[in-house]
Amino acid sequence: MRRRLAASSLLRNIQWLTLGLLVVLAAGVLSRMVAQADQPSDSSLLTQQLQTGEFAPALEAARVAGSASDRMRMLSAIAVAQASAGDHQAALQTTSQMDDDGSLSDTLSAIKAQPLTPAGRFGGNQADFDQLIDLITSTVAPASWSEMGGPGSIMGYPAGVYIDPHGVLRPLVKVDRSVGLAELRQASLHSASSDMQQSSALRKVSLVRLERQVELLAAQGRRPTEEIQAMAGLQRIRYVLVYPEQGDIVLAGPAGPWQTDREGRMVGKESGRPVLQLDDFVVILRRMMSAAQAPLGCNITPTDASLGEVKSFVSESNKTPLKPGQRDEWLKRLREKLGQQKIEVYGIDPRTRVGLVLVEADYRMKLVGMGLEEGVYGVPSYLDMIELAPGQSPPPMDVLRWWFTLNYDALAATPQHDAFELRGQGVQVLSENEMLTAAGQQIHTGNSDALNQQFARNFTKHFADLAVKYPIYAELQNMCDLALVCALVRSENLPDKVRWHMLYFGDVQHYQVPLAVAPKAVDTVINHRIFNKTTIIVGISGGVRIDPKAQVKDATFKTDNYVLPSLRLHDAPKKDDGPLRWWWD
Repeated sequence: MRRRLAASSLLRNIQWLTLGLLVVLAAGVLSRMVAQADQPSDSSLLTQQLQTGEFAPALEAARVAGSASDRMRMLSAIAVAQASAGDHQAALQTTSQMDDDGSLSDTLSAIKAQPLTPAGRFGGNQADFDQLIDLITSTVAPASWSEMGGPGSIMGYPAGVYIDPHGVLRPLVKVDRSVGLAELRQASLHSASSDMQQSSALRKVSLVRLERQVELLAAQGRRPTEEIQAMAGLQRIRYVLVYPEQGDIVLAGPAGPWQTDREGRMVGKESGRPVLQLDDFVVILRRMMSAAQAPLGCNITPTDASLGEVKSFVSESNKTPLKPGQRDEWLKRLREKLGQQKIEVYGIDPRTRVGLVLVEADYRMKLVGMGLEEGVYGVPSYLDMIELAPGQSPPPMDVLRWWFTLNYDALAATPQHDAFELRGQGVQVLSENEMLTAAGQQIHTGNSDALNQQFARNFTKHFADLAVKYPIYAELQNMCDLALVCALVRSENLPDKVRWHMLYFGDVQHYQVPLAVAPKAVDTVINHRIFNKTTIIVGISGGVRIDPKAQVKDATFKTDNYVLPSLRLHDAPKKDDGPLRWWWD
């Protein structure tokens, strides 16, 4: 009985002790709540700091913010406040710390709405190309420029051809490739900045960070630097690496320092191969992400009327063999009847550099095929390939079709589809013989004779050598890489996976690419050869057709369980680099 009373008393003591501890704990919590009520909240503290211009402590608070969304919100408020105070440079510096593209774009829009006071103007000696262009267009035949309804425009890229004000494609003067001239010109070649002087077997470029950098430069009234326009010297795209956890898509491929060659192209110093260009990527990305997703390409086609006249003219000429001294006059009359071929660019704005590259590559390929431009070993012209025995009739006059199209061996991917590899040359030439009616109409046959097929095979087989001799073919190869990558980005829904909104690159009103006169016509590419006293005239048509959607639609990717996962892990973007580190080796 005495033991039960003692136990009961002990239990009551424990209960009172527990209750006492709870009261003490409650009092402590209550005292902290009262203390916190006396202190301003993070939001009100930030407001006070911004109102008094205490930006340094505000930035430090943002740096240690508990969540990414709070950090973006605070950085945005600080940047807008700095711009409102007239310090746009500091505002842009703060904005550059933001790693969310949506928040960054919204903040830059708010900053632009702030008046730019003299104290906030951007310093430094930056080249103002806009003022130079304005000066040119206001003093040199003002009514001739496209803004005033004329045919003229300014575009910042040269190439192996040019478009005259009437839209006619003209070849430039042939380049002197002698050693003496190369050495003479070497001193004036422009090189990449020193931090990109090292060649890299695998350079990485972040698309998300690249867009962020370009947008920040635009907010300062500056164009992309040459390093950005050259995409850090990338010369091919081998891999596409996806990082959902870091919100990034990375392109990887061989790269190195570049220079401007004698044709005005940006090419690798060591390889001579053209580098990829930002403007081309943006143009193709917009096309591949659009609702249409139609193929892009071009056609260069002789008119029915001119082909009819040529066929009639040649038939009459063959009845009476040419006499000595008549050949030059005969060729002159032939060229007059040929006239010009029509140029059509589809799926892409013909005024962009992409459109011009497609047209030039097709045109130059036809020059090689007709023997009007020298090929390489293993690629004789079509006319040189014709061999006839004495008395044998030459082939009839046909219109040959040669055109470029995609030629990738395969697309490889990890099982998770977070890394992809492009395998293959990327470009091939196909062929077809077209029948020609008496009226000059071309009829697609769907067939290609042995000689025509052989030229197409030769060109495809030796494409790498031709691309070294004529960099325009490597430029076309780059366009094919970009088109396939952008189609892959869409088909795999990569922007949603990494939360990339493409607010700047995707909007034609934000990032504007330079435009030139659209090519509309070119002198007909045709040549002749006399066999057994009979003249053969060979005309050609064709073009370029890039349809990457067919490559990735329902594609069966080759699974890579080893190389791609390791590559993706090893070459991931690092948070320590900051949101503006857009390339690395």
